[in-house]
Amino acid sequence: MDQNDKEQPLLSSIEREEDRLYSLSSRVTTSAATFNADSDDVPPITGVRVFSREFYREFTKLWYLAGPAIFTSVCQFLISAITQIFCGHVSTIAQAAFSVEDLVISLFSFGAMLGMGSALETLCGQAYGAGQIDMLGIYMQRSWVILNITALIFMVIHIFAQQILSIIGQAPEISKAAGTLAIWMIPQLFAYAINFPISKFLQAQSKIMVMAIISAVVLALHVFFCWLLMLKLGWGLVGAAVVVNASWWVIDISQLLYIFSGTCGRAWSGFSWRAFENLWGFVRLSLASAVMLCLEMWYFMVLIIFAGYLENPEVSVDAMSICMNLLGWAFMVAVGMNAAISVRVSNELGAGHPRSAQFSMVVAVISGFLIGLVFSLILMITRDQYPAIFSNDKQVRDLVSDLTPLLAISLTINSVQPVLSGVAVGAGWQSVVAYVNIACYYILGIPLGLILAYKFDLGIKGIWWGMIFGTVVQTCVLFGMIYKTNWNKEASIVEDRIKRWGGDTDTQ
Repeated sequence: MDQNDKEQPLLSSIEREEDRLYSLSSRVTTSAATFNADSDDVPPITGVRVFSREFYREFTKLWYLAGPAIFTSVCQFLISAITQIFCGHVSTIAQAAFSVEDLVISLFSFGAMLGMGSALETLCGQAYGAGQIDMLGIYMQRSWVILNITALIFMVIHIFAQQILSIIGQAPEISKAAGTLAIWMIPQLFAYAINFPISKFLQAQSKIMVMAIISAVVLALHVFFCWLLMLKLGWGLVGAAVVVNASWWVIDISQLLYIFSGTCGRAWSGFSWRAFENLWGFVRLSLASAVMLCLEMWYFMVLIIFAGYLENPEVSVDAMSICMNLLGWAFMVAVGMNAAISVRVSNELGAGHPRSAQFSMVVAVISGFLIGLVFSLILMITRDQYPAIFSNDKQVRDLVSDLTPLLAISLTINSVQPVLSGVAVGAGWQSVVAYVNIACYYILGIPLGLILAYKFDLGIKGIWWGMIFGTVVQTCVLFGMIYKTNWNKEASIVEDRIKRWGGDTDTQ
């Protein structure tokens, strides 16, 4: 064997090592570019002056994300809320049918699919923070595959919505109208399947402003076409379904065009067969996220269901749906905060900044609480005026006014709780929080509410008081979990999580 043959293995080894170092250097450079000096971990808080300075810095970073995220959430929520208002001016049955379909049938699918999509908040956020930007597009495509299959399954619920609503005891007129509407709303299922992964993909990169702009334009068009189809042309509930479906699909198509145009850089490099790798593992993570979120979203759906069991169910359902509508408006603000804190926590943990992740949570909780308090005060001050916006029926307006104190309490609590859930998602604690939700909501809250409602004859107020108790306990448990968390340890396990999901280039 000549000298050249002996040197060839050594040269190949050196070239492989140079390639590995080049890859590592590229990742470090990307990470450094993404997280500049302003993203360094916060110093230890040693006094009021340091706290105030760091609070302002984190407040600025958080609201840079939260502002557009809140605006986007509110605009997308208003698509349903404004449609409900127009339904209220069509007829009482139309409003009750849309409310039941939207808050029972569609919310069931919405909660499950949004929860499954929220798995990307952990994976995309932490991968982006660690500089593994190439994986974001792969994660999004995997989520598309899973959510579209899920949408096919949930079609069955929409097709048999009338029978399902009848089985759980809804009034026949409401069940029939809501069941027909549910079939018309099937296209919305597949719009959700596309939209939720896109949202998490863009949020992880802090590209939230484009989502806000698209949502605002679509909302303006939505209001006009609601008026045109539902009132002017007299299409009623069919018009509501057509406009809602079209609005969601316009949002999806606009966001896809933005991504495909190349504005996301390395995060989107085109469709890949890698989206079909490790699908079952991705399904398990998505299901854990779905269970966590669904248990929260479906919790207040129980109020709408039990309202249908009371005397004069049309009035009860209408009043409760209006309260849930208002709670949903404020909840969308909290969801925006949830998205922002999830991005901040996952990015900072991925970048190895545990104190920044912890401090972000403190700022978000304080901000969320103040927002909820302001909304609650506004409702209490205008409790005799605002119900007229939603209904022409005096009985409905009086019942909404009577329920406003409970609504204000729920609103304040639920402005903090989603922030804590966002911290859990950013850190990847979905499975643990799911168990907490089962215990607090369904073992404590709902049973206590039923006892108060039927044993002590408090009706819908008793159910609501029990559910408030469950939410308070859940919030306290989450506070305790976060207080006891070793954030340095959380930061150290992010690298293992990224490797597990295919984000380490050396492993690949």
